Amino acid sequence: MHTVKIEDKFVGDGQPVFIVAELSANHLQNLDLALKTIEAIKECGADAVKLQTYTPDTITIDVKNEYFMIKQGTLWDGKYLYDLYKEAYTPWEWHYKLFEFAKELGLIVFSSPFDKTAVDFLEELNTPCYKVASFEITDIPLIEYIASKGKPVIISTGIATLSDIELALQTCKSVGNHQVILLKCVSEYPTPFEDANLRTIPNMKETFKVLVGLSDHTLGISVPIAAVALGAVLVEKHFILDRSMGGPDSAFSLEPDEFKAMVKAIREVEKALGQVSYQLTERQEEMRKFARSLFAVKDIKAGEVINEENIKSVRPGYGLHPKHLKDVLGKRARVDIPKGTPLKWEFLE
Repeated sequence: MHTVKIEDKFVGDGQPVFIVAELSANHLQNLDLALKTIEAIKECGADAVKLQTYTPDTITIDVKNEYFMIKQGTLWDGKYLYDLYKEAYTPWEWHYKLFEFAKELGLIVFSSPFDKTAVDFLEELNTPCYKVASFEITDIPLIEYIASKGKPVIISTGIATLSDIELALQTCKSVGNHQVILLKCVSEYPTPFEDANLRTIPNMKETFKVLVGLSDHTLGISVPIAAVALGAVLVEKHFILDRSMGGPDSAFSLEPDEFKAMVKAIREVEKALGQVSYQLTERQEEMRKFARSLFAVKDIKAGEVINEENIKSVRPGYGLHPKHLKDVLGKRARVDIPKGTPLKWEFLE
């Protein structure tokens, strides 16, 4: 499988997992809080911070009727879409400062655009890649416009059918963009563990022949860690300084200590996954000395018959291989063999 380069980071099989912290609405309309959050994101070991670039007017319309009322059993039921996005959006004038600050810290910074004007704005900021949010996977003209910029495109699949995914990928390919990473995602906030279906990750990779990661809305860090073990090359989680601050996305966001623990666990899993290998390490070779082998468990006099009472397979591994037990039974000792001596062929007639 190929790799995708995002600034100086290669994302793909055999590469370190690309860990993204989603700022989302966790700035609570406070620029200083947004900057402090980005600083904490860096301290917790993330590779990148992701923003969302929209205004209420670029993502929906200000209409108070039944179609625009949220009532799907979410954290936001009872609110109108326009009002939710007015509360959650990141002011565009902040983007300059947020991009600059993140880069100064050594973080990669990019965003999810929700219309063409947002794409144009992010191009001005020289975003290194784009994220297509789950609910925008059906906006084919937007995906085509994003992909036409020739930068990596990360696509969440939280409400996508197979045909949605196929059409989105085909749209990217139609403008010559093959730098696509799909994210296994479930657009339930928070996502019940039983709905995560992480075994879909290797299937997505096989089915669509692209890199696959995870955008996760479950509580805690178990799911992203398991996703890495199943081949996820990118992990995205919402980040908040303190859930008690509240906000639209606080309930399913990780606090710094949790995010840091997730990063540590992912890095450990990366090392543990290694590669397919039956070759023993130098240390394993040394530890083979503790394997079983044939030893004299009683004093054996020269001429005495070897039997299962005076020879046994025990630890450590300095004697004959236990597979030879049947071969040595019934033979006579050529020399005295004291108890605790590893059995050798030269000791036998």
